[in-house]
This record gives sequence, structure tokens and C-alpha cells, in this order.
Amino acid sequence: MKIRIPAVKALSVCIALAFSSAALAEQPIIVKFSHVVAENTPKGQGALKFKELAEAALPGKVEVQVFSNSQLFGDGKEMEALLLGDVQIIAPSLAKFDRYTKKLQIFDLPFMFDDMAALDRFQASPAGQELLDSMKSKGIKGLAYWHNGLKQMSSNKDTLVRPEDIKGLKFRIQSSDVLEAQFRQLGANPQKLAFSEVYQALQTGVVDGAENPWSNIYSQKFHEVQKTIAITNHGALDYMVITNSGWWDGLPEDVRAGLQKAMAGATEYANKLAAEINDRDQKRIAEAGKAKIQVLSKRDIAAWREAVRPVWSKFSDQIGEDLIAKARASNNS
Repeated sequence: MKIRIPAVKALSVCIALAFSSAALAEQPIIVKFSHVVAENTPKGQGALKFKELAEAALPGKVEVQVFSNSQLFGDGKEMEALLLGDVQIIAPSLAKFDRYTKKLQIFDLPFMFDDMAALDRFQASPAGQELLDSMKSKGIKGLAYWHNGLKQMSSNKDTLVRPEDIKGLKFRIQSSDVLEAQFRQLGANPQKLAFSEVYQALQTGVVDGAENPWSNIYSQKFHEVQKTIAITNHGALDYMVITNSGWWDGLPEDVRAGLQKAMAGATEYANKLAAEINDRDQKRIAEAGKAKIQVLSKRDIAAWREAVRPVWSKFSDQIGEDLIAKARASNNS
């Protein structure tokens, strides 16, 4: 026996389904932005600025959810989460990409860039911009470079002036072959640890030292568990803001354009803030008086440069001599 639905009731069902479909269609696209540092760092503030600009540019079309301080995924899991689609945007440090492309190791070579201005020039150059798309075959799309700051050496020893002062010490490093080679070349023992584990490792003596920008040292209170911080400026801790290339390419054109514009604004904001915060936090660390800030002479810096120079030769084939030459040229512009 056929069941007949009265015409009015059938019409009501159709209208309800139509409203339901329309409501679903109007749901904003959720953009989860996960990172591993504190909100008061340049990256933390940049992520919040991106949320503000994206939601203002695309009202009702996107909702950006920011998860800081490894509350969603830690160092070891965030890349996997991005590729699986569990998050849409992350901003790992440039040291994290060597398993996807060896060319990005250019940013880990010690004393590659004389200052942040030189780094800016290289990243804005055609060679630097090409690197943003160097991992598309692996499902990763680079959106921008974000600064944190130049790295300083710190240790639990009273003396940190010359390269020989860290010989035999255990240093925390990010997961990077270049950084591992850097410390081995200096006679130290590199230890790969997630960022969230560094404070306790320094506090308990699991490692003796680390390399970080001033903003990380202050926000994570590393200066409270280190005796000396030497102003080495030996490398940059920068990030690449990345997304899943399949997800990105599948966005409506207007949404993608709006997110690109928001990312450009957030990048400008974050990089300006990075310089301000690092200057401020260096002063705060000095005022706290818990760690000695060691100023190095030009002769001391020259000794560090010379000590780590063999690392360049070791990785030149992987990175490419031409790319190294272009990066070095940014120092003379």
C-alpha cells in the first residue's frame, strides 16, 4: 500500500529542507590556526591579527580559530595535523621543513644573514618567494614568512664568550640537520626537544643551553633557568605560515583572495612587532637581573663565524650554491 503525504505537509517538508540547506550553505568556513608559542610573542600576536583581518574582510564567510601554546597540537604533531586536514594553518619554524625540501636549510646556516634587513631582502626576492611554493608537491603551500628574531646563545655556565665555551655542553635544538651539525662542529652535544619541553629541560639540567630570540627567552622564562645569554645574533628564528595546498586551492576564489589580503596585513604587523618585542624583552631580561647578558666583541664574533664555517660546505650541495650566493648577496644590498 502506498503512503500518501498530504500536499501541504509535503510542501512543508520541502520548505524545511530548503531552509536547512540554505543554513548549511551559510555556515562560515572554519579556519583553525594552531601554533606552539605564547600569545604575547610576535607569532602569537600575528595569528590574532590574521583572525581579526580575515573575519573583517570576509564577514560571515570565515571563522578563524586560534590555538596557541601547543594547546591543540605540539611541535611533533602539527604538520601531520595540517596534512590530514585537522588544522588549516600552522606556522612552524623554518628549521622544521628539511624533510620536505632541503633548500629551506638556507635559513639555518649560521651567520648567513648579517641582520634582519638582509633576511627581509632575501625573503622578498624572487628566490625567497619561490621557496614558498617549494613544497606544493608534498601538499604544503607557503603563505608568508614571519619573523621572530635573531637567535642568541644561552647556557647555565658563567662564561659564554668564545666557541670553546660551549664545548661538551648539551644544547637543545629544533629538529634540524643543519642545527645539529652546527653544535657538533662547536664540540657541543645537540639534543632535539619539543619547544614545550625546553623550560623543564633547562631547569633540571637535561640540557645546559639553548638558542632563542629574546622574545622566546622572555616569554618562556628561559632567562630564569640560564646563567648567561650571549648576544651572538648567529641565526634567525623565522616561521613559514603554511596551509594544506589542496584545502587552499579548493576555497572559493573570493575567500582565498580575502585570506591572502588578511595574511599580508598580519605579516606586516607581526614582523614589525617582532622587532619591537625583541628590543623590549632584551631590556626586560636585563632588568630582571637573573641572567647575565654577555656582549661579544667583533673579534669574538669572528671566532664564532670561523668555527661554524665548515657547516656551510657540508650542506651546500643539498641547498644549492646558487641559492647560498643569492642569500649572501642580500647582505650587500
